[in-house]
Amino acid sequence: QVQLVESGGGLVQAGGSLRLSCAASGRTFRGYAMAWFRQAPGKEREFVAHITWSGGSTNYADAVKGRFTISRDNAKNTMYLQMNSLKPEDTADYYCASGPGGTYYSPLSYVYWGQGTQVTVSS
Repeated sequence: QVQLVESGGGLVQAGGSLRLSCAASGRTFRGYAMAWFRQAPGKEREFVAHITWSGGSTNYADAVKGRFTISRDNAKNTMYLQMNSLKPEDTADYYCASGPGGTYYSPLSYVYWGQGTQVTVSS
């Protein structure tokens, strides 16, 4: 079993930045891809960003491309999401996820999920 714990959420003004972290513990997840998803009130969970085990390949939702950067430090079992130029529409609960592979933007491809961290962007 892998446990994922997100941190770094909070309240920020539009145009500001936040850095989310996702710490993994438990059973090794060597070889697993990781991703960030988000869910706004009343909306479905949506893909934000994905990174392969090696970190050599990343993918982003169009809505965040150029503003968000996903990275990981496997030595620390931690994944990050640097969020810049935040907009009110980025307000959501952000979840990290880990899985062995599949369609990177589909929640069904991920086995392990964190509990989420709330991000609120004020206008």
